[in-house]
Amino acid sequence: MRTNFDLSDVPVVDASDLAFVIELLRERGQGLALLRGLREDEIREIEDAIWAAFDDESMGTPRLAVALRFRALLQAFSGRRLKALFLERGFRLLAFAAQDAAARPLNVRFGFNAQRMLLALDASTARPLHRADDLPLAA
Repeated sequence: MRTNFDLSDVPVVDASDLAFVIELLRERGQGLALLRGLREDEIREIEDAIWAAFDDESMGTPRLAVALRFRALLQAFSGRRLKALFLERGFRLLAFAAQDAAARPLNVRFGFNAQRMLLALDASTARPLHRADDLPLAA
């Protein structure tokens, strides 16, 4: 089955598909790939794993969309603000990044809107503020 892609509007994928790629990075000892980036040969190895893991006909998951969204996620995290957020929030940010990147509109030429991604991830991973009446009283 051949899937036609409009590169100005890459189809959304399941968040679990991008979470699989993030987990694959962690298994390979590249858990900090979003922070430090990847060389082209490392990206190709991940894409080979995506091609092997996702069968378009049986799973209904367009593996090309997963690969393009992964590349765009890497590009978005090359900016200093998303890197700083990753350093501040830690690995719990990765699950939210996978969810966000799976559904966010993607134009291959321009990538993700990094500012909107930053705002969404910041809101998703922010620690809830405690109100004064929620704090235990000192005895």
